[in-house]
Amino acid sequence: MSNEPVPALRARTRLGDLALAALAEHAEGLDDGDAEDERSWLRERASRLGGDWRSALERFARAHAPEDADVASLIAALGLGPVESLALGLLLAVEDEPFVGRVLVALQAPLGGSKPTLALVAAAFGPAVLGVRGEAMESAAAETVAQLASGAAVESGLFRLAGDGPLVEQALSLPTPIYLAARARPVAWPGVSVDMGRLPPVALPASFQREVERRAAALGQSMRWLVIRSGAAAEARAVACAIAAALGRRAAFIEREPAPGLSPWLHLNRCLPVFVCDLGPSERRVLPSLPRWDGPSLAIAGPDGVIESPEGTAVAWPLPVPPAAERRALWEAGLGDAELAAHLAREHRHGAGRIAELSRLAWQSARADGAAKPAMAHVRAAAWAAEGTALGGLAHPLRAQVSDEALVTAPSLRGELESLVLRCRVRDGLDDGLGASMTARYRPGVRALFVGPSGTGKTLAAGWLATRLGVPLYRVDLASVTSKYIGETEKNLSQLLARAEQAEIVLLFDEADAMFGKRTEISESNDRFANAQTNYLLERIESFEGIVLLTSNSRARFDAAFARRLDAIIEFPPPAPEERRALWWSHLGAGHSIDPVDLNKLAALVDLPGGHIRNVVLSAATHARAERRAITFEDLVAALGGEYRKIGRSVPNEIRAPRRPPA
Repeated sequence: MSNEPVPALRARTRLGDLALAALAEHAEGLDDGDAEDERSWLRERASRLGGDWRSALERFARAHAPEDADVASLIAALGLGPVESLALGLLLAVEDEPFVGRVLVALQAPLGGSKPTLALVAAAFGPAVLGVRGEAMESAAAETVAQLASGAAVESGLFRLAGDGPLVEQALSLPTPIYLAARARPVAWPGVSVDMGRLPPVALPASFQREVERRAAALGQSMRWLVIRSGAAAEARAVACAIAAALGRRAAFIEREPAPGLSPWLHLNRCLPVFVCDLGPSERRVLPSLPRWDGPSLAIAGPDGVIESPEGTAVAWPLPVPPAAERRALWEAGLGDAELAAHLAREHRHGAGRIAELSRLAWQSARADGAAKPAMAHVRAAAWAAEGTALGGLAHPLRAQVSDEALVTAPSLRGELESLVLRCRVRDGLDDGLGASMTARYRPGVRALFVGPSGTGKTLAAGWLATRLGVPLYRVDLASVTSKYIGETEKNLSQLLARAEQAEIVLLFDEADAMFGKRTEISESNDRFANAQTNYLLERIESFEGIVLLTSNSRARFDAAFARRLDAIIEFPPPAPEERRALWWSHLGAGHSIDPVDLNKLAALVDLPGGHIRNVVLSAATHARAERRAITFEDLVAALGGEYRKIGRSVPNEIRAPRRPPA
């Protein structure tokens, strides 16, 4: 039986074998009797080719061993030359076979080292590839060193140089993630996560899927950069993953400045780079250019900031809230209840990412209750649970549910609040069928200002509105939002509003004139920055697509330009006697023994708003509970004395003096 290699096998060669064959040819010319075992091993490996390594290298791109398919693709993508290709084969062989390191130690004596130096690679591969002999070999090797040090492999980070000595003595190596990827054992790159990582999957609506196909086609032809903008990180990542899949790749999310070598890693893992950006309204970021990466790239960001590609302004795709029909389909897929899905799609403007998150949490809540499937109560519980730290400590929840009976107002004020609830419910698509001037600039956000003295029920009304809408209410923490550093306040507000927009929560700015107040004449640099902050707030509130409520004691404290940006300004006047009587009854409940005549006297003579009435009732209840009895009129009169002293006033003389001194 013939020992000649089978032609079909000879045609399918490994890059490492080609490199070892070229190294064997170089080793034969060395005068080193101590390395005979290593040269013998190299001869045996070279004989396996059954032919000339040069011709095998020429046809490597189209006739390589199956395990080198990704390597051949990488060589083509980076544009590596023959010497760099052989060097890559040698570095792979070093990692594949321990004895190769021993061979290199012997051939590089007395310098030693199990990784090839530039001098060895240049001497072994440069003259052989160039076809030079004799005196020309030395100059060819020197030229090869320069080409290797400045070539595509080093530039892209595929090869790393190590050592503090002369350039020729520096050793070449492969980053571990690149070697493992070349051998179909991929590991993560530092600062990069692939696909959704630990985030749960997000189903995309049909309109997004169609747009994904269109954007992917453009990226594959005429466009290289695309910025995906969304306030929901999971939704933006899901869209990036869909675009990558349409291009036959996986999304690799780059969280920080990439380390050298990322481009080869992306090629080997068939990944699409996605830069994760977190920018404030006045911030600008120029995305880094990945060396030797000429494929498409993505970035994901919130609604604010300026993002530029290395080639200039990048095309942006702001992710919209899906239409009601698509929201219904997403809810039904997530909850398995068509009726509940129809209600949620009609009443709430949730994005795809938010629907996926709430559906998942609603199922958890339902299972904890032993329910067969989620109900509306589970979805509402999920809405509260989903926030957690989502607002980054910039706002705090007001969880109290405020019923219709708890909100005592004049009929006219109640009517205005009911109209505001209706506006919030029909805001999605409110411009349908209206004129061109309306539809051109319509935004589905609702902005309302509650104005009135302290204690008149402005915050309580905000809780009532959120309860009626079935959405969480969060009060903005002005201390956390504002910052002494220029631009930080705007960035905090940008993050807060973007997250609130996506989550569909009601944001409450108490004492809002502290942030939305009048712009001032510029007399010093701080005035300029304060005015710039106010300008940003006015513009951002106008484009805000969620529900925001602001409270203040005085309408006059706001900039005149702010009024036109509001959908409603609702006055909360001090309660009249009829409202005060209702407030006393509403706060006292059934745990008292007060005569209606005495209560009428309180309503007529005590001109305190609901907030003070609440304090009086709590103080009176304290004494009654301590003595295990019902609240009496005397308890209320005693507590009134303390409340009036707090505000620097005296109890009306017509109110009967208490029969016992206040504790």
